[in-house]
Amino acid sequence: MKNRRQRWFRARIALLGVGVACVAMLVVIRAFHIQIATGDRLREMAEDQHLRHLRVSPRRGAIYDRHGAELAISVDVDSVYANPRRLKAMEQDPRIVAKRIAQVLDVDSARLAKRLAADRYFVWIERRVTPHEATRIRELDIPGVELTPEARRYYPNRHLAAHLMGFADIDGRGIEGIELAYEEQLRGSDRRVEAIRDRRGHVVFADDMEDDRSIQGQSVVLTIDKAIQHIAERELALGVRTFEARGGSVVVMDPSTGEILALANYPPFNPNEPSRHTAAHRRNRAVVDRFEPGSTVKPFTMAAALAAGAVKPNQSINCENGVMRIGGRLLHDAHPYEWLTPTQILAYSSNIGTAKIAQDLGKKGLYRGFRRFGFGEPTGLGVPGETGGILRHYRRWYEIDTAAVSFGQGMSVTNVQLASAMSAIANGGRLMQPMLVRRMTDGHGATVEENKPRVRRQVVPRRVAKLVGQMLTAVTEPGGTAIEAAVDGYLVAGKTGTAQKADYVHGGYAKDKWLASFIGFAPAERPAVVISVVIDEPVIAHYGGTVAGPVFRRIAEVTLRHMGIAPAGRQAVLAKKKEQRIAVAEAEPAPEKEAVDQGESAVPDVRSLPLRQAVIALHAESLVGEVQGSGVVVSQQPGPGKAVPHGSVVRLQLERRRFDSDAAAPKARPRTLTAAVSRSPHAP
Repeated sequence: MKNRRQRWFRARIALLGVGVACVAMLVVIRAFHIQIATGDRLREMAEDQHLRHLRVSPRRGAIYDRHGAELAISVDVDSVYANPRRLKAMEQDPRIVAKRIAQVLDVDSARLAKRLAADRYFVWIERRVTPHEATRIRELDIPGVELTPEARRYYPNRHLAAHLMGFADIDGRGIEGIELAYEEQLRGSDRRVEAIRDRRGHVVFADDMEDDRSIQGQSVVLTIDKAIQHIAERELALGVRTFEARGGSVVVMDPSTGEILALANYPPFNPNEPSRHTAAHRRNRAVVDRFEPGSTVKPFTMAAALAAGAVKPNQSINCENGVMRIGGRLLHDAHPYEWLTPTQILAYSSNIGTAKIAQDLGKKGLYRGFRRFGFGEPTGLGVPGETGGILRHYRRWYEIDTAAVSFGQGMSVTNVQLASAMSAIANGGRLMQPMLVRRMTDGHGATVEENKPRVRRQVVPRRVAKLVGQMLTAVTEPGGTAIEAAVDGYLVAGKTGTAQKADYVHGGYAKDKWLASFIGFAPAERPAVVISVVIDEPVIAHYGGTVAGPVFRRIAEVTLRHMGIAPAGRQAVLAKKKEQRIAVAEAEPAPEKEAVDQGESAVPDVRSLPLRQAVIALHAESLVGEVQGSGVVVSQQPGPGKAVPHGSVVRLQLERRRFDSDAAAPKARPRTLTAAVSRSPHAP
């Protein structure tokens, strides 16, 4: 009996051992199957349950001015959305929910109710609401109505540089301006990252999303100076409103580097609310609008002629007493002149004198000269919509076209082109590539790309550019067409323009539509800034010196002080003007000067002087005046600078004062234009 019990006990132990072994074997097999045979697939299933692959859109890069001031940034704001299926599951009436939301947000209750009644998981209610509205939505505590953060493009300076920067739409895509031109860099690239989520599917941790800067788009640093931009916009707006003009633009450029320091347009618009403004208000006039420049291109005609040797600095040119026939058409000067030097032609803005210089240069030489200054092609500024203006090939010119183009008719330009061309005069003849973007940086501030100043070509020799700059100082001195552009304490060089606008309905030129402009640089002896001012369709007055000149003066005065360029005293400025006069006079000795040295008299320039002062000036040179008419001297024979024997008679024609086409003030003889002149090939 005892042995039977022992045998049964051992049998049960053996049976238990076999069972345990079988179970262990099954565990091993199962473990092998889970960890080895199907381990990879199960591991992926496990990760799918707690990991989530997110497509992350980077925050849009910012736009800064040259000193790091923010011009455009992206900020997080709340957007309101709803889950209609959850509303239905919670037995929420869509009409009641819509009315409650409409009391907080400016939305249509009936339309919102239809959207909330849809069989969907997601509908937008209102995107990018204000913080106050977001708080009130949270207080409603409606199940199925939630808030989610979104990035909104924000322009903290409102209208400042708005036309240049453009704006972004509700989805953060650039629509105009820099926002559009650098859309790819500002937006950056979408990234896929892994995130840990809880049982409800909410993201609780994502290692690659800890530092927002690592997924931020590139930021753009402009050449714009916020302070100068503000000055330019303020003074442009004042000028446009004062003369009741249609609009205008201003370009401020550093001539040595080609950097745009300010680019202002009027009317303004607020890029935070672009839909409130028409497309015309959002237009970047400085690079999009093309116009006939008028007299502002005369310095470039003069520079091309001097470089080609077609005219000499002290040459005397017969301006035909204000009327000349070319190709069956008459050219007029608003004020009649006979003999003028190149400096006087620029100071008095003589169309006939400029046309004669262009004739000597030839249409091929004039065309090539203008092309070298950048006219007829885009500047490559890099903003959308830039136009290159119009400059027809010289083979398509008629006889009158050479004259017309020389003083800015029959061609069109943009304000940026004018500023770029004048910068070439200011910096010694180098045409610089205009720059708007200095560099681009990543989210950590490291430079990704940097733009350096680039010389496109040498337009004219350095001596010619310097000489033309010296000539242009006469424009802002008494007797010139832009005394309103003179800046106290600084020597200013520039040129006015008063151009009639084309009449596209009846053909020809409109009698009551003008475009007033002034382009210049200061200080003239060491240019630090070029400023181009264009005022479109002024009503109160239309002369370039009267309308655009004061805008230039106010911008230049504040800008130069902002740049740390202190004004010189009155005596210092007068000394600089005297140096400029001597430099122009000594550019090439006049043949008449040798005759004067041998005992003859040089006929003084007495035009625009009253009779008494003219007679005194002739008497000082031992000459006798023969007078016809009354008023002021409008012409004289022999012309200024001619060498004649002592006691010779000078015939003076007097008339009442008139006004120049580029000035609103009567002419007076410039003190800078008393140098001896050489005999002209056009002289009788």
